[in-house]
Amino acid sequence: MDELKVIVETSARHVHLTESDMKTLFGEGVELTEKKKLSQPGQFLANERVSIVGPKKRMDNVGIIGPLRAATQVEISLTDARSIGATAPIRESGDVAGSGAIRIEGPAGAVEIAEGVIAAKRHIHLVPETAEKYGLQDKQIVKVRVEGERALVFDEVVVRVSPKFADAMHIDVDEANACCGAVCGTVLR
Repeated sequence: MDELKVIVETSARHVHLTESDMKTLFGEGVELTEKKKLSQPGQFLANERVSIVGPKKRMDNVGIIGPLRAATQVEISLTDARSIGATAPIRESGDVAGSGAIRIEGPAGAVEIAEGVIAAKRHIHLVPETAEKYGLQDKQIVKVRVEGERALVFDEVVVRVSPKFADAMHIDVDEANACCGAVCGTVLR
């Protein structure tokens, strides 16, 4: 069987907002405006920015990923979490029950979320056709080898399959730094 090669993309710290939290942070009638399309269909980096405030310090100019979501979520690296004093368990996006708390500040106001801070678990987005071709299933755990000056194998990579996705692997900034920003990986079993 052919090896599956995937693009490896770095996911920097960012926030997903609900409509209600968007209104609190930016004011009534303000909508997210697209700065840059992202690889996943319908997703974009917004022009609007927020600050996240932990017990130790704040981080300004944090990106917002649109469109708006059903739950507010903050995705940061473990280095970010230590720096600002936040708790950020390693989780899949959307799995925020019992995760860290944080304050988010915008130009019109602030929100305190009791949970929603995570370090995103490394994962691969696949469309069903690619998953089927390579014998992979949703929620399967695989390893991915990246080549380069600091070649390494990422273990515990979650496969996520949906027709709404585009094929790509996502790692956080800490992981990207560990492999010198590798751009391609090979899925191992």
